Amino acid sequence: MLSTRSLTFCPVLTLLAAILVVVFSSTTIAQETEQPLNILYIMADDHAAKAVGAYDTMLSPLNPTPTLDRLADEGMLFEHLYATNSLCMPIRATLMSGEHSHRNGIRIISHFDVHTETPLMQDAIRPEKQLMPRTVQAMGYETAVIGKWHLVAEPVGFDYYNVLGGQGRYMNPLLKEKGVEAWRPDRLGGIEREGHVTDIITNEALDWLENRSAGDEKPFFLMLHYKAPHDMYENAPRYDEYLEDVEIPEPKSLWERGNHGPIERPQYSSSIGRRSPRKLGRSLGIDASLSDDEFKHEAYQYYLKRYLRCVKGIDDNLARVFAYLEESGQWDNTVILYTSDQGMLLGEHDYQDKRWIYEESIHMPLIIRCPGVTEPGSRCDALTTNIDWAPTLIDLAGGEIPDLMQGRSMVPLMAGERPDDWPTDMYYRYWMHMAHGHDVPAHFGVRTERYKLAFFYGLPLGLTHAPYDERPTEPHWEFYDLEVDPTEMNNLYESEQHAKIIAELKDRLLELREHYGDTDEEYPEVLEVMREHWED
Repeated sequence: MLSTRSLTFCPVLTLLAAILVVVFSSTTIAQETEQPLNILYIMADDHAAKAVGAYDTMLSPLNPTPTLDRLADEGMLFEHLYATNSLCMPIRATLMSGEHSHRNGIRIISHFDVHTETPLMQDAIRPEKQLMPRTVQAMGYETAVIGKWHLVAEPVGFDYYNVLGGQGRYMNPLLKEKGVEAWRPDRLGGIEREGHVTDIITNEALDWLENRSAGDEKPFFLMLHYKAPHDMYENAPRYDEYLEDVEIPEPKSLWERGNHGPIERPQYSSSIGRRSPRKLGRSLGIDASLSDDEFKHEAYQYYLKRYLRCVKGIDDNLARVFAYLEESGQWDNTVILYTSDQGMLLGEHDYQDKRWIYEESIHMPLIIRCPGVTEPGSRCDALTTNIDWAPTLIDLAGGEIPDLMQGRSMVPLMAGERPDDWPTDMYYRYWMHMAHGHDVPAHFGVRTERYKLAFFYGLPLGLTHAPYDERPTEPHWEFYDLEVDPTEMNNLYESEQHAKIIAELKDRLLELREHYGDTDEEYPEVLEVMREHWED
């Protein structure tokens, strides 16, 4: 049995289960507090779980995140949180809607004219899809989002916002503040603030916390969203010497790719070294006269140091936020959640960026400290995904989770209780195709607690445009046994020994697509490719 989740639902039982979850969570929290808990949801951008010390990885000895490690010591660390579409805009839309990308309408990143910065292909989240903040606001919370927004349309359901336009700049960013100027789409508009973006976002958040209009009359719900450590990494100058004389550990797969990837082994991009024309090292200014191995080594070291300096900036700024909560007497009356909008490939398989269904790309950090609910220093090994964020936040606020949301509240997991019907697999889909210089083919797949099966159908579906490569790529399958091969070095799709489990996973993949409503009826070309290659 690949999953305990049933694909047939009884409305009465579903409603009863939802009520029981809400009652359980609200009662548990209420037993320990005399008033609703504040909620602080912190999201970084591209912060890989392996770059959080508490996850005990090869980067942990570098001690990049002492503040987050403290949060894990006092709360619960989730070991298996995964992205359903590892890309900035779609993940953020799912946070707002509680739905997969095909349901909330944000499947890709909007494209912009490089001269006017106006959208060429615009997917703006619709107001009705910003359901999570509207629901939390209706529960009596004073709501705010500060930092990276990246959803084109104006934030809805927030009493206050002060957000970056688009990705925003690392230095002297423009921030669009509610009530200061009329909303302009995504990259347009905003007032310049002097300094580094991580410091500025923290300053604005602290200012809002100290001066919020509701004062102590309402609990707060603050979404604190950092730009860092999104590429291209630019740290505050005070971190220039951090790790300067340190040799960053290098993943084995940076040098030895093994049998990873498609059987036919086309040379996709995102290379750290010289494997592909659009290599990271060239954009970082690495000396082109170096040998191939020297070039890759120098590019990796420079890449990781810049990345970790940005991570260090977030961690130090969170220490400021946590200190404020303690000094103001709100530390033990505030739920704190820290996560990222997806994972990040930090040289694994000679890749940079995300997008892929591979572990480093889809695996996200999640640490939750909830007074009276999470046991200090505890860990949760249940499989969770980003579609669970919205139901969880609504549940924490005491609201009723809307039926259209496709995830589950994690509050029972936070309390150490894993429901018998908790999902044991997840559905992933990357909609873009060969875009942004990373040249990742469009694909979908399933990850269970042990296995991963992915189908790279390789079609653009009109979701990319020039100058991106719109040509289809050759469809192929990848299958990994994560129990014996956690770093995905050996694609076993052609293994006769695994033929039975692969067939079962294909059936499960079809079930999940049907369950979530992602059946590609509007894209018959995908269905045709599936018919031709499903039995490969």
